Amino acid sequence: MIERIQVIGAGRVGSAFSARLRERGLSLDDPDPELVLICVPDRAIADVAREVPRGPWIGHVSGATPLRALNPHVLRFGLHPLQTFTLRRGPEQIDGAYAAITAESEEARDVGLWLARTLGLHPFVLDDDRRGAYHAGAAIASNYLVTLRRAAGLLLESAGAPPEALDPLMRRTIENEFELTGPIERGDWETVGMHLDAIRTRHPELEDLYRVLADLTTRQLDRPDYGLTHGSGVRA
Repeated sequence: MIERIQVIGAGRVGSAFSARLRERGLSLDDPDPELVLICVPDRAIADVAREVPRGPWIGHVSGATPLRALNPHVLRFGLHPLQTFTLRRGPEQIDGAYAAITAESEEARDVGLWLARTLGLHPFVLDDDRRGAYHAGAAIASNYLVTLRRAAGLLLESAGAPPEALDPLMRRTIENEFELTGPIERGDWETVGMHLDAIRTRHPELEDLYRVLADLTTRQLDRPDYGLTHGSGVRA
């Protein structure tokens, strides 16, 4: 469909995308590109878009930025890879990830879908006005996983255990398709109370986090929370 692409930005996403597109035999150095893909921080997208001559297709790779940031261009779309990237790895980190395609016309959608599949992504269509909920979900799954790992690591350290011992546990939870185990799944509220006692002693700043997560987990199981977040619960 398209043979000449200009990628603007050489950060984590831009470098991985450029390497993959070269693998696919596409030209990234032609002065007359058919498609310009903006891979810069969200705050810079609008400024960069205004500098791109009108004519070719133009897209950005932000999950949170609406398509109006690409004004004045009308041949536009968004392609957000639902993946976390690092400069330490290459285009292989794209493989198997999903991508949200946002477009205002059928033709733009088709261009976005084609590009996603060319990159090795599994695309789905996302309405531009639903980006908030979509990106919040992505942030919880990726960014807050980092926060949870660090919080859990602090508790292991306080017990004299190595924080890195958590990593195989977290990976296996994903491999097991997020099947819930542990004290709340078993209804073992005495152990939950023991957790709260230990957190208050070792890292009291983590108590609110534990209570919120315990409450959400209990609600998903449709079980009473025994006052974990409100009132007087088990050893609360």
